[in-house]
Amino acid sequence: MSKKVQAVLSGLVLTGALLMPAAGPAVAVEPVAAKAIPSGATKTLTAKTLQVDFQYQETGYWCGPAATRIALSARIAAPSQQQLANELPTTTNGTDWIGQVTRVLNNHLGTGWYETKEMPNDPPTQGQRDLLWNDIVLDIDNNYPIVANIVAPASNHPPGYPNYTIYHYFTVIGYDSADMTVLIADPAGFAPTATYWLTFNQLATLIPPKGYSA
Repeated sequence: MSKKVQAVLSGLVLTGALLMPAAGPAVAVEPVAAKAIPSGATKTLTAKTLQVDFQYQETGYWCGPAATRIALSARIAAPSQQQLANELPTTTNGTDWIGQVTRVLNNHLGTGWYETKEMPNDPPTQGQRDLLWNDIVLDIDNNYPIVANIVAPASNHPPGYPNYTIYHYFTVIGYDSADMTVLIADPAGFAPTATYWLTFNQLATLIPPKGYSA
């Protein structure tokens, strides 16, 4: 049993109810209309967002280091993208596997909190979707952003992405269970804003066949 599961079962870190998402209809590929983007940490009855130190990725292949740095910045003074690129390690081909991110997150935080969650099924199973939502709520409620490795084809893009398949890492820094949306901090710079809301349905379809650290 992982340290994270042990902590949850002992009641030490479970600060919010875990809400199971129902299977949704077609993927929403547009930004969530008329939804304000918080400027920092917020908490309501249905939503929570985290304060992070945001940086765009410094090279075309440092999305992994940049997303990892954003996640770390919610808890510590985060190291540079260069240092994280060395530790992952990241090459000109990018960061190979989400498990590398998990290892670096735990090393810097001195914890076993982060675990690698694979989502090989495309589309994901209902069990994988439920686990993803539960991880988002649990981690954000306990001030741990999630780093996701995504594959975004032209037919399923976050806002502003170019018209071809994008292999990428970004960071989930908030959720709202009232409308099943998630707040993304995206180091790519494709979107008009550094952070934006996505529907949970879309996030769940972007991650396969990769995975996430939560």
